[in-house]
Amino acid sequence: MIRVHHLENSRSQRILWLLEELGTPYEVRRYARNPRTMLAPPELRRVHPLGKSPVIEDLDAPAPGGGGRVVAETGAIVEYLVEREGGRLGPPARREEVLRYRHFLHYAEGSMMPPLLAMLVVGRLGLLGRPARAPLQKMFDVHLDWLESELAERPWFAGETFTAADVMMSFPLEAARHRAGLDDGRPNLIDWLHRIHARPAYAAALQKGGPYAYA
Repeated sequence: MIRVHHLENSRSQRILWLLEELGTPYEVRRYARNPRTMLAPPELRRVHPLGKSPVIEDLDAPAPGGGGRVVAETGAIVEYLVEREGGRLGPPARREEVLRYRHFLHYAEGSMMPPLLAMLVVGRLGLLGRPARAPLQKMFDVHLDWLESELAERPWFAGETFTAADVMMSFPLEAARHRAGLDDGRPNLIDWLHRIHARPAYAAALQKGGPYAYA
């Protein structure tokens, strides 16, 4: 059994979705954001010192101090769960697809999220942030244009089949649709979003996770 420490409207929604796709039994402990700061509550620090979400506990792998093995960081959790389930939704068989799978698994957080977070901060600065908006959007458009061209070549990010790399890519592209210029002018990305949202496991994860602004 996996316990997911799930912060509302956050990147941890991807972990719920992956668990549904894998058919892995899990339970959810929900945490609400501070309505003023939008930060995670201090209770999450009892699970992991950084106090961030997602964090999982593998209750089938007891920890020395009690409870289950704790795994933090979205990409690490995804790799852990894929390995735990015998490699399902993991790297495809072909070498080129393996390399793409690894790339997008880490690209989602390593390359896409920093400019998205910068755009979020700049947006909250109001007039003070206005000079930075256009340069940030221009930088992010390079990512969106490249991803659009990638999905012109194949249906999923790693190759011909859906993998955990698509799960990882969901949050930054949903956020981009919401606030960073992803629109119908990039039809391959929009089609990909429609297809992931239509997956039964995605809908089931929303039921477990609660309201999620990017779905």
